[in-house]
Amino acid sequence: MGGASEPWINQAHNLLLVCTTCNSWFEDNPRTSYEAGWKVRRPQHPDKVEVQYPDGRSYQLSPAGVRALAPGAVR
Repeated sequence: MGGASEPWINQAHNLLLVCTTCNSWFEDNPRTSYEAGWKVRRPQHPDKVEVQYPDGRSYQLSPAGVRALAPGAVR
């Protein structure tokens, strides 16, 4: 949800840091990006969305910005 006008959305713990190439891919492939948690639709809160990482595991980001394996994720 980066770039939104609501201040709470643009806080660091709600954003994924990615390179320009990956961000462009996310924009060009919105369905996959939403399914993997790389993009988040309103009214979802980013800390409630599982994010799939390149290692195949799913993580959730806490309001404190801590990444933890998502419930049910394979270790």
